[in-house]
Amino acid sequence: MATVADLVSTLEIIAPLALAGEWDNVGLLLGDAAAPVERVMTCLTVTPESVAEAIESHVQFIVSHHPIFFRPVKKLTTATAEGRMLLNLVQAGVAVYSPHTAFDNCADGINAHLAKLLALNNVVPLRIGDAAKQCKIVVFVPDNDLAKVSDAMFAAGAGHIGQYRECSFRLAGTGTFFGGESTNPTIGAKGRREEVAECRLEVLCAEAFVERVVAAMRSAHSYEEPAYDVYSLRPEHAKIGEGRLGVLPASMSLAAFAQLVKTTLNAGKVEIVGAANQQVERVALACGAAAEFLSDASAKRADVFLTGEARFHDALAAQARHIALVLPGHYATERCGVEALATQLAHRFPALQIWASRRERDPLVAV
Repeated sequence: MATVADLVSTLEIIAPLALAGEWDNVGLLLGDAAAPVERVMTCLTVTPESVAEAIESHVQFIVSHHPIFFRPVKKLTTATAEGRMLLNLVQAGVAVYSPHTAFDNCADGINAHLAKLLALNNVVPLRIGDAAKQCKIVVFVPDNDLAKVSDAMFAAGAGHIGQYRECSFRLAGTGTFFGGESTNPTIGAKGRREEVAECRLEVLCAEAFVERVVAAMRSAHSYEEPAYDVYSLRPEHAKIGEGRLGVLPASMSLAAFAQLVKTTLNAGKVEIVGAANQQVERVALACGAAAEFLSDASAKRADVFLTGEARFHDALAAQARHIALVLPGHYATERCGVEALATQLAHRFPALQIWASRRERDPLVAV
């Protein structure tokens, strides 16, 4: 039977957490990694409605795009709506995972999905930075510990290379040690030099996960003092960045593009900045509330920038930069990704029941 840990491992392959913004709170935020899972629900945000749906449907695992915790929690009581909602999840044994900006930015994430839905060609990231810092962890393990130690390190987040997981290198050799009077060697005896058949185990690890991977290694290792090294690797240029930039199959008016967006994303309304009859072809996009990418869209000579929502002064900035804006709403630009993620997970876990929340609705309604 699949466990929460199995789902977490797969989600971290789909959307590596190293792609998330430094300010974000992503990963498994609530729940027991060892708990079994039969039913999974994805949603944009954990709300009383989505929580009720999950509990009534006996869901054990929720993938919520938006994190349930953004700020430190000082109290968790029934005195607040949020407290009641979270306590209900805890009492029902429902785990909650949030990929948020990691899923926005990944190869099969929301921004890539938006570009595909709009049939954009020549799609590239809108903003490219340095890839997340990587380290190599090398540990020397007796043969009997190899499987246990490597499995623990993989479960803690090591061993990911692109779309592959549980990647490692293993080389047989001989280790030596001389234990002092206060030692209690797992193999051999203190007071003499021992020679032990060991394996050099090497795994890659995001710098942010080093402490937890080393802790998992030490917990699984049978030695009192495991020998290990952590090497910092030279950052690579990111192959996956934030937002997307692409070209429409044919030039069209801003009004026609806005209508295409409305129909494609099933948006209640679409706001625009710019002349309705101006021609657009080169499209920049970033889901949610992402007006901070306006300068990137302008620098890449996009004709139009698509995002969920923007402030009044962002609209004025777009006018000043002579770039059109299309704003179909935060919900509309991200709900499609939540549905696509449910499909991805269902493909990877055919024995589980997986669906996107059926009760979730955009809180903003056009009248």
